[in-house]
Amino acid sequence: MQHLLRSSVTMQAGTATRVGMAKRKLTRRQAWRVQKVQQERVDRAQRRDEDYAERVENGELGPEQEGLVIAHYGVQVDVEGADGNCHRCHLRANLDTLVTGDRVAWREGAPTGVIEARVERSSELNRPNSAGELRPVAANIDQIIIVIAPRPEPHRQLIDRYLVAAYATGIEPLILLNKTDLLTTEDGREMLQMLEQYAALGYPLIQASTVSESGLDAVYSALRDRISVFVGQSGVGKSSLVNVLLPGVDQVVRELSTAADKGVHTTTTARLFHVPEGGDVIDSPGIREFGLWHMDRQTVEAGFIEFRPYLGHCRFRDCRHEQDPGCALMQAVQEGAIQPERIDSYRHIISSLASP
Repeated sequence: MQHLLRSSVTMQAGTATRVGMAKRKLTRRQAWRVQKVQQERVDRAQRRDEDYAERVENGELGPEQEGLVIAHYGVQVDVEGADGNCHRCHLRANLDTLVTGDRVAWREGAPTGVIEARVERSSELNRPNSAGELRPVAANIDQIIIVIAPRPEPHRQLIDRYLVAAYATGIEPLILLNKTDLLTTEDGREMLQMLEQYAALGYPLIQASTVSESGLDAVYSALRDRISVFVGQSGVGKSSLVNVLLPGVDQVVRELSTAADKGVHTTTTARLFHVPEGGDVIDSPGIREFGLWHMDRQTVEAGFIEFRPYLGHCRFRDCRHEQDPGCALMQAVQEGAIQPERIDSYRHIISSLASP
């Protein structure tokens, strides 16, 4: 396995162009400030490395050993050592970005240790941040568990974005319907019908409730002997699941926002937990959007598994799978082999590719 959001102002086109140019061109003072900040960062990094070398020479750091990053806090991380204890460590300046799940070489120290190197990753999950930069979320994971719930209402496009991301990274997906105790309305029945379509496509599906504690055995079984990451909208109960699955873990859980019926962000950093029955779980910060704009059309197409038998069979090589004559995908929709909702979801994702 190889290597998850403006007010509108009306402007004249010329004015908008001039403003855009002004934003792109830095004044001499602004350029000086940027250069100064960058140099300060370089100087701080150099001082950290000099301090590290001095600590090694003075015997203040222990021998090099392998560890597991279980949480990340900017320039510091929590590393689990061979002794099973958690150690706070600084990162050396020349290190690549570290994320929860990374295997690292590190040295113990007081009060903090030092990360020396990162072991090559077997897999990583990336997502774009608000600035449009692609950032890793977790590493060395075997399974992406897409957690959804009756509230906040799950959207097909978000589920499909996760499934495409799972395909692109070679990580197996699993859909977990949480809060099944809320499946008492017409909306709940419609959601179950939607999930039946995913099950028919071969995606594994689990239903659970932390209130009634139903379905937890199936969750334990899915987690066993794997490193899994929980992803999904805020408020779907990822942290509540962690609390139930790992008694004694003090994860903060907040009520849903009653104003917008959207989740409240509670987890501020991805953290790895060991499941007593076996396996590891990474609880990631909740997200309401999962952009795929960094991917190309071919990757998104292949991420819809029922599309694959028809790809390459359209009359035209540049077929956009809309109103193009001889489109194999549209023919499959007419024949019932592809659900219309899935082709609509695909088009929605494709339309977002050019708009990060």
